[in-house]
Amino acid sequence: MEAPQPRLEHVCDLAVTLDPIREMGTGRAGRRRIIPIIGGEVTGPLIEGRILNLGADWQTIFANGLAELDTRYAIETHDGAIIEMINYGYRHGPEDVMAAVARGEDVDPTTYYMRTHARLETGDERYGWVNNTLFVGSGARLRAAVQLRLFAVR
Repeated sequence: MEAPQPRLEHVCDLAVTLDPIREMGTGRAGRRRIIPIIGGEVTGPLIEGRILNLGADWQTIFANGLAELDTRYAIETHDGAIIEMINYGYRHGPEDVMAAVARGEDVDPTTYYMRTHARLETGDERYGWVNNTLFVGSGARLRAAVQLRLFAVR
C-alpha cells in the first residue's frame, strides 16, 4: 500500500496591512526586526473576515539575505469567530530583487521565494476543522502590506 499524495485546497487570500518596520539591530542570528500587523482583509472559499490589529512579524534577516518570517495574528471571521494564526516561513531571492522589495517597489512575486506554513486555532466549533489541518502559503511583500494565499493540505 502507498500513502496518498497530498493535495492543496485554496482556503483564503489575506491582504495583511503593516505598520512601519521597527529595526532591533543585530541579534545572535542576524538582523532583527518587528513589523506590526495592524489589520487587513481575508477573502476566500472557506474563510472570510478581517485581520485584527494585534499581531506582528518577528523577522530575522541572515547574512546571506534569507528572511525568516515568524508571525502571529488573529482573524475575525465574517460570522464572528476568532481564529489565531501562527505563520512561519522564508523569503529570499536574487540580491537586486530583494533590494527592490526592501525599497517598497512593486516586484513580481514570481521573481523571489516567499513560502510559509501556518497553524490555525479556534475555539469556535464552526471552524473546528482548522485545529487539525495543516496549511501552507505563498506570499508577496508590498510597501506596507503582505499578500498571502493560504491552502489546506488535504
